[in-house]
Amino acid sequence: MPRIAVIGGGIAGMEAAIRLSNLNFEVDIIEKSFSLGGNVNNWHVLFPDHSPARLLIDQLKNQLRDKVNILLGTEVIRTEYNNQQYILHLSDGNRLTFDAIVITTGFKVFPAQRKEEYGYSVYPNVITSAQLEEFFQSEKPIHTSDHRLANRIAFIHCVGSRDDKVGNRYCSKVCCVTAVKQAMEVAQRNPGSEIFLFYMDLRMYDRHFEDLYFQAQTQYGIRFVRGRLSEVSEKSDARLYLKLEDTLLGKPLRLTVDLLVLMVGMEPADNSPQLANLFSIPVGTDRFIQPENFHLYKNRTSRPGVFVAGCASGPKSIGETLADARSAAFEVYNFFNNN
Repeated sequence: MPRIAVIGGGIAGMEAAIRLSNLNFEVDIIEKSFSLGGNVNNWHVLFPDHSPARLLIDQLKNQLRDKVNILLGTEVIRTEYNNQQYILHLSDGNRLTFDAIVITTGFKVFPAQRKEEYGYSVYPNVITSAQLEEFFQSEKPIHTSDHRLANRIAFIHCVGSRDDKVGNRYCSKVCCVTAVKQAMEVAQRNPGSEIFLFYMDLRMYDRHFEDLYFQAQTQYGIRFVRGRLSEVSEKSDARLYLKLEDTLLGKPLRLTVDLLVLMVGMEPADNSPQLANLFSIPVGTDRFIQPENFHLYKNRTSRPGVFVAGCASGPKSIGETLADARSAAFEVYNFFNNN
């Protein structure tokens, strides 16, 4: 029975491991943190159906139970290739041999302090979308850092995405719909609040995403402005003064808000380039792992027996991530049955 290493224990890694186990492979998940679930652990509810993120993780964990060997707090530090097998040297001192590898290292959120003009880590009422998700976990109204109810909130799209200045020219795909979902959650918790979404272009590409956009406007009165933020400063009362440009009208805007939310995009996980180097597989200009073929073989890499799934090969929604993990498992199956 072939033994498969799934490197990364987020939702892509869990789904790939479940499918591979169901195909009668022996599977090990190697996860560098001490919990499964990856970035989804930090989310409150999911779009477009507002289902609890915790429910998805629990369902995947239940399917993994007693099927897969899980190594938490463990990283791959060196690899060898011998007799068509991969020998992985792990951070815990173990050395394990596998017949194939699936890389599912996911992503990290863009560090917002790199956009200095937005005031993140300078002004306490400038937060990221990831931090707002943490606030949602409390089930309480959204307050500012000085404990005032946030009555006027602005969301800024494309922070760290589609931005040549920070080296990320790609779209992170889910920031637009995440902003809409989060704005609706804020409106539910802070009735009567004014909420503004400043976007470059709205990319609501998947099923029901446009419905959320329509609902946000008609039911919650959320205002969408095609605009670009140029500068943030703090007033004496700790509110934030924003200088923006309405890019549709070509006019400057000035706005005072209680809270500014930066919609941070995706970047490759810290260990993705390291793993690409260990397995001698290329990364793209976006630094995500490069598949063998973008159309026919999106889960294969240039190394035989090394596969990739989920956000390790680029930004994806949760639905796309899970589908990609299933596709990777099928590619592994074909690899052994066609050899």
